[in-house]
Order: sequence, then C-alpha cells, then structure tokens
Amino acid sequence: MTKFIERLNILVKEKGINATMLARELGIGTSSYDNWRRFNSIPQGKTLIALADYFDVSIDYLVGRKDERE
Repeated sequence: MTKFIERLNILVKEKGINATMLARELGIGTSSYDNWRRFNSIPQGKTLIALADYFDVSIDYLVGRKDERE
C-alpha cells in the first residue's frame, strides 16, 4: 500500500496541485489524502477509479501492480 501513496504523491506533484485541490476536483473530503497517507491505505471503488481517470493512469499502476502508467 505504500506504493499507492508514493505514486499518488508523484502524480500530484507532476500535475502541480495539492491535496486540497485534488479533493475539490474529485469531490471528496479534504482529509482523504491525509488518511490514505497516515493509515497506509488505498481508496476503494469509485474514488480509486476517479483517481486513475483524473491522472490518466491505470488502477494497476496506482496500486503498484504494474510500472506502466497505462
């Protein structure tokens, strides 16, 4: 699960946004990003799909199952 937050941090940085901006874009609570980082967890269902779509990467990439972004 640490691979998820590592990749999310990279994607956020590349896009030039912060956690608050990401939360607003996805319509999720601002504490979600911190909760994922703090509790070493990954989002589920629609949120995970929304993240993958927003960053234009595959879910497998986000969760660390593949190194290719697509």
